Amino acid sequence: MNKLRIIIADDERPAREFLKAMLVDFRDAEVVGEAADGADALEVIRSLRPDLALLDLQMPEMSGIEVVRSLGKHELPLVAFVTAYDEHAVKAFELNAVDYLLKPIEKPRLRETIERAVARLDRHELREAEAAKLESVVETYDSERSAEPLERIPVRHREDILLVPVAEVASITADGELLNIVTSSNLRYVINFRLKDLEARLDEKRFVRLSRSAIVNLDMVRKISPMPGGTFVVSLRNGQEIPSSRQQSRALRERFFKL
Repeated sequence: MNKLRIIIADDERPAREFLKAMLVDFRDAEVVGEAADGADALEVIRSLRPDLALLDLQMPEMSGIEVVRSLGKHELPLVAFVTAYDEHAVKAFELNAVDYLLKPIEKPRLRETIERAVARLDRHELREAEAAKLESVVETYDSERSAEPLERIPVRHREDILLVPVAEVASITADGELLNIVTSSNLRYVINFRLKDLEARLDEKRFVRLSRSAIVNLDMVRKISPMPGGTFVVSLRNGQEIPSSRQQSRALRERFFKL
């Protein structure tokens, strides 16, 4: 019996190890590759051509949704999204009957995902239907998420809780488990939150990711300076200068530098 060939994409190593440990007990499945972010996931999927991709919904630089959006129909494996509870995501998955796993993942639920994938693998008409569902889920998720962007970020200041308007935020940078929020007037706050989870709540038309650890407000950008190696340094109106990664520099060129 041929085993279901699986890749796991999650930016958290413990999450990947947890999934791999569970899948070891499934005789009809094997993990053939893994990825630590969305860009890696694209490369792994294109090079290994797995049967099933377990894609974390929120990954640095490129989410699981963006991975699916970037793949051509002929490149798409079967997909199951892995996510902490996200109301918009779950609604999109359920509306379009796309498989998903909620963290913390339970072994019986993972077993169901594997069995569904095995059943679809050799049926061409079902594979085509799955690809169409994935296209629909991307559209549904985008419309659902963009409907309610975050307007204020709660931060602690001494004994008080301040509500910082998102429009006043110039940059958000990650430092381990903490996020540093800097406003247009250079007020600085620290919150305990994951960057990718906060990014999912921000208006993607206003905020852009520059690297694995930095997001900036486009309204606060003063200039973008090219650097050697094809990267950029983004200068903000509050005096901050934040470098972009090579991957995100390509995304900046594609998104903003063409009329």
